[in-house]
Amino acid sequence: QVQLVESGGGLVQAGESLRLSCTASRSFFDINFMAWYRQAPGKQRLLVASITSGGTTNYVDSVKGRFTMSRDNAKNTVYLQMNSLKPEDTAVYYCYAVGRSWHYWGQGTQVTVSS
Repeated sequence: QVQLVESGGGLVQAGESLRLSCTASRSFFDINFMAWYRQAPGKQRLLVASITSGGTTNYVDSVKGRFTMSRDNAKNTVYLQMNSLKPEDTAVYYCYAVGRSWHYWGQGTQVTVSS
């Protein structure tokens, strides 16, 4: 089993920044793909950003230019740097990891952006 521990959420005003972290209990050597999803109240959980084992990143259009996903292999940690936050970014953010034959979710961290 793989544990994903997220941190960094909070309450900020529009235009401010937050950095989310997700640390895996397993070496990144065993992880093929990691991503951040978010789920707003009453909405579906949606992909926000992803990163492959080779470091290739992808973003949903609504966060391009504002969010940056990165990884620190030595710390088994991925980050989501969120700049210029908007009220519509308010959601619970979940970390997601995929290995060769498994996938796991983190417990989620709340991000609230006030206008």
